[in-house]
Amino acid sequence: MSRLNLTRLRQMKAEHNKIAMLTAYDASFSHVLEQAGVDVILVGDSLGMVIQGQESTLPVTVEDMIYHCRNVVRGSDKVFVIADMPFMSYANEDQAIANAARLMAEGGAQMVKLEGGAVMASTIEQLTARGIPVCAHLGLLPQSVHRVGGYRVQGRDAETADELIRDAIALQEAGADMLVLECVPAVLGEKVTNALTIPVIGIGAGGICDGQVLVLYDMLGLTPGKRPRFSYDFLADTGTIQSAISKYVTDVKSGQFPTLEQQY
Repeated sequence: MSRLNLTRLRQMKAEHNKIAMLTAYDASFSHVLEQAGVDVILVGDSLGMVIQGQESTLPVTVEDMIYHCRNVVRGSDKVFVIADMPFMSYANEDQAIANAARLMAEGGAQMVKLEGGAVMASTIEQLTARGIPVCAHLGLLPQSVHRVGGYRVQGRDAETADELIRDAIALQEAGADMLVLECVPAVLGEKVTNALTIPVIGIGAGGICDGQVLVLYDMLGLTPGKRPRFSYDFLADTGTIQSAISKYVTDVKSGQFPTLEQQY
């Protein structure tokens, strides 16, 4: 069976079939996620924190991402695989094209993800013109955590909410095929989802989004320290990793996750 593709993901949005996405960083977990019914694996730069023990995602390199993406691809054959572009790996268009091409050619990714608003539109245009599918990322941007002063909910006031919606539309018009929307009020997540024709994947963005994504280690209760409000420890409820991931998939697709407790 061939891997899930963008055509099917767009159909899932149109048919109101929720998309279940999780992060993974190695072949073993990739296989487990696929067997549990996960649609999309994000090889996230979150690996800097949960795998490498860094204080943020900023030290992660393109070589790190290629290595982990290659392992995830080896461990699966049906899921759609997205690779994060690390901090400052797309500072200009030429750099973005070169590094995105490496993530696809060497890492095996089907899509790359980059952070930023309308300012990234021209970069997305250049990537998609060369056949590189792009997932945009708005709301809380982990690579900009020092500039925004920490991990805070974004888009709480009308002005910033309107700006985020304009950014989302601009990124779609530039050619983005998917959007991850992180840590925004649920009402804003709904507005963005309804404004776009591309799939919108929420992480702390409410239950109306076309799909959900969590950091694997967060939803298994393995991440040290305080768990983000938008996450949930599925392993505590189920007892095994396989059943925890299966429950996550079931709850996302049935609309039972996120609950009001995981929303803003």
